[in-house]
Parts: sequence; structure tokens; C-alpha cells
Amino acid sequence: MLEKKQYINSYVVSFPLKEGAYAQTYRVKDSLGKNFFLKLIDYARLHHTQIDGQGRVLEVEIAKQLRHPNITAYHDSGEVQICGRRYAYIVFDFISGETAAQKTGREQRCSVYDAKRITLGVLNGLKFLHSLELPVIHNEITTQNVMLDISTGTVIPKIIDFGYARYLNQGISSFMQEGLNPLYLAPEALKGVFSVQSDIFSVGVMLYHLLYGITPFHTDLSPYRDDRNALIAAIDEARRQPLRVPSTTKFEMDEQLLNTMCKAMAMNPDDRFQSAEEFIKALNGEIKGNFIAGISKPSELNGSQGPITRKEGNGFKDVAGMTTLKEQLQSDVIDLLQDPAQAKELGLSIPNGILFFGPPGCGKTFFAEKFAEEAGFNYKYVKCSDIASPYIHGGQGKIAAIFEEARKNAPTILFFDEIDAMITDRSKHNNVSEAGEVNEFLSQLNNCGDTGVLVIGATNKPGDIDKAALRAGRLEFKYYIPQPDAETRAAIFEINLSKRKCDFGIDYRRLASLTENYISADIKMIIDNAARLTFRRKLGKITQATIEEVIASSKPSISMDIIKKHEALRDDFLGDKKTTERRRVGF
Repeated sequence: MLEKKQYINSYVVSFPLKEGAYAQTYRVKDSLGKNFFLKLIDYARLHHTQIDGQGRVLEVEIAKQLRHPNITAYHDSGEVQICGRRYAYIVFDFISGETAAQKTGREQRCSVYDAKRITLGVLNGLKFLHSLELPVIHNEITTQNVMLDISTGTVIPKIIDFGYARYLNQGISSFMQEGLNPLYLAPEALKGVFSVQSDIFSVGVMLYHLLYGITPFHTDLSPYRDDRNALIAAIDEARRQPLRVPSTTKFEMDEQLLNTMCKAMAMNPDDRFQSAEEFIKALNGEIKGNFIAGISKPSELNGSQGPITRKEGNGFKDVAGMTTLKEQLQSDVIDLLQDPAQAKELGLSIPNGILFFGPPGCGKTFFAEKFAEEAGFNYKYVKCSDIASPYIHGGQGKIAAIFEEARKNAPTILFFDEIDAMITDRSKHNNVSEAGEVNEFLSQLNNCGDTGVLVIGATNKPGDIDKAALRAGRLEFKYYIPQPDAETRAAIFEINLSKRKCDFGIDYRRLASLTENYISADIKMIIDNAARLTFRRKLGKITQATIEEVIASSKPSISMDIIKKHEALRDDFLGDKKTTERRRVGF
């Protein structure tokens, strides 16, 4: 409804973010140019349960109490009149990051580490809400309502959107369900009853969703849109079936985490955790969750992080820039892999491994996938932070199984993301299990090229890798991948926009000049946001003006201080103290 540069009291609109049944959310700036989120609430569209006994908007009154690091921070509120209608507004501190739903949409599912970290942050926020003098029940904990704040360099989960929040002492009639995701609601909440335990249930659903990329007991609800009783019956029927753990997981699901998740989603509220604090202790292993829900498990839960697949695509044609790197990899690695017989005649050894290192978000994972397409090999993604096992030597068995599977499906490229987490420097740690995993990886890496397996490792922390892994015959080829230069940024815009409906005459070089020091992931986010804005405004095509508008309201996700630290690490890691010019790369 509001246009760019329109004022709401002292706040000026940057652009709209979201529109709901009774409110719209915008990014705005104050008189000092500082970013905020503003939620504009239409009094005429409010449900009667959203107004308190004094005629005030309940969401606003609850928001004023929000003072916790894991909850969106209240900044200001007030009322305005627009076109003769009365509106309330709430202003929240700006959060630089993405929602948990956007993260799972991009990555398909989270690692155990990330899922637990997000869940613990949400539970800490709920612990605060449930402990207020008048306890507040959020009633809408989903991946959509959890923002991941990256402004400090560390991801901090924050609960957002309190449109359905209610005080615990309010009656059943105070619970409005229209607009809620029923797959996240506890059985009693589906019938209009909310409590601490109903929030606990929703967090259990969220944890499952983060881990597997789908809600538990998932069922198609589209036939029941106009019949709520039939919808509730369909959900109840699905939840009477055993809980399924997908076999295509990217990690080992240990019994403690599985038990904890099942206890949180118990059908009977009395069987769930009775507080957020109890749930937190179970996730941290301080108490044991009861295995109280039926579960359908695959024959093996130590899956190797996704199947080995043949990567089909355009290979290096999809990689903008990186000309020198692509040529080096073609001659030094790909040609040898594609003609091993001739290489052997010339006394050239098949490489066992290569390492990509540099700042996060600059395309290491993307480049590895395109490398596999160019080589025409099978490809397997492994996130090393998920290899770790709670049992001594458990990780060693998983590493051995991954390599054995790769050999059976050779030729295979094994891509180990965050490889520093698996082969950490043994001289800095005394952990027996970690040392065993490093030894196992090095043993498997030796001569794996002769069996048709090439290892590609990616890391942001090359200095943390065990030195033995970097010797000749192991991860012997090392390539630094920094943020893209202007030419590459222009190519990134061109490649990504060519796949979308755009206006004629997009000036890619100008877009590149406006995004100096932006990483590849930032540019992709800009394009996605421009597409969303185009869709929201029903413009039909992405235009130059829309993209520039999004750029004007964004900033690089990685500071120059961090970039300089990575360049210093590069010089130290490669032993090049004189390097001053950044190599031209991109994707």
C-alpha cells in the first residue's frame, strides 16, 4: 500500500517486505538513515481477539516487553491515519540476515549443528516469554518466524512476528487460528487451546523441518481448505502414523536427538517437555528424552549425506570469470582424470585431492559442482561438521563408508564442505576421536585417485587444517577464491538474470559498479529480492530501476576487515608475503 519514500510519522519507506491478512511489513529508515522494520496494522481488519480490554492492539502491547537477544527488539510504536483509516504501527530493530525458511529453502535442510543452534536460540527466547509476569505464548513458531541475524558475524536466531501471541491467562476465545500453519500446531492448539506445551510442540516440528526440509507427518491439506473439521481430522490421522525419519539424510541422527525431538512432539501435552528450559537441557544432553512416539526408521541412520549423483549441467560455462583458474584445473586435473591411460604413460600421477579456500559466500561450493559437471564425474556432497559422531571412532566408520561408496560408483568427486571441521590440526587438539578421524581421512585419501575418486575440500579456515593433509599426494592443489571483481560481478548479474524475465537494456556494468565488495551470494540475494519486489508490485519484468532500488537498501554481508583477514591468511597459507593484487575470479 505504501510507496517508496512515503513517510509514516518520522520513518520513510525503503520498500515493502510482506503483506498479511491485517498488516503489512516494510523496511524503513529513520531521520538519521538507520534501517528498521515497520509493521503497519489495519484496525479495520483486526480480529476482536487482537484488541485488549482497553482498546489497544495486543501485539503492540506485547512487543513493548520484548527485551531478549533471541527476540526481535521493539523500538517504537504509534498510530497514523491513511486515507481516512486508522492504523497502528510497530517499529522493530533491523535484522541483517534471512529467515530459517529461506535458509532451508536454499540448502534443502540444515546440518545437525545448525538445526540445534537455531532451535536452542528459539527456546531461549521462549523461555523469556514464558517467564514474564504475565507469560506470553507465541502460538506461531515456524521457520518463517525465525530470523537468522548475521550482523555480528555469528548467527543469532531471533523470534519475530507476534501477531498471534496471547497471554497465558487469556481464554480459548482469545486464540485466532486463521492464517496459521496447521502442520505446526499442537493437537490441542488445532482445537483452540494454547499453552507453554503447545509452543514446545511447534519447536519440535521446526527442529524436524530444519533437519529434513519437510514438516513431520506431512500430508496434503489442499482438499480441506474450506472444511476445517475435515482438515483437523486429516492432520490427526497423519499423526497417528509412525513418525518417519527419511533415509536420505545428510547426517547421522543419534538416538538422543531423535528422542528429544519425539518427546517435544508428543500428542499428549503431559508427555512433552514441560518448559523451554527442560527442552534446552535435553538438546544439550543434560537430561534424556523419553522415546514415547512411534517411529519408522530406515535400516541405517548413518547415511552418507545424500546420494552419489551424476552432475548434469553446463559446467564451467555457468562460471563467470575465473578464467585462469578454470584453465589450470582443466590442464592440471580434468584432462588427467579424463585420460588416465595417457597420463600414466607419461609418468603423471592422478591427483588425489584439491583445496578451495577463501571468504564465505564466494562460490566454493558452486564451483565444485560446476567442476564435477565439466569433468563428467559422479558427485557427492559431504558436510564435514556432520561427520562427527557422539561415539568414539564413530566418525572414522562414516568416513570409510563414504570413500567405499565413492569407489563403487567411480569415477566420483567427493566434495567435503567445511573440511577443517573434519581434519582439524592434531597438534592443537588432544581429542582421541578427532585424531582418529584425521588419521582415517588421510588413509583413505592416499592414492584414492588411482581408484577413480577425487577429493575436493572447501574451507574458510585453511590454517586449522592438519598439515599432513596438505602434503604432496593429498590436498596438493590449493586455490584461493576471493570475492568477485567488477568484471565478474557484471557476469554474475548477466548469468543469473538471463534465466529470468527482465526488461530490455539491463546495464550489467553499472550494476557491478554499484556492488563493489559484494560477494557472489550477496548478488544472488539482490536478484532474488528484485524478483520478489517485481512480483509483489505486479510489474511483469525485472527492471534496472528495481535492481538498483534493492542494491540501495542492501549492503555487503562481509566487511572489508574480514576480507583483509582472509587475504592475510592466504598469504600466510601459500607462503606469499608479497601478494598485493587480488586475483580476478568469480562465478
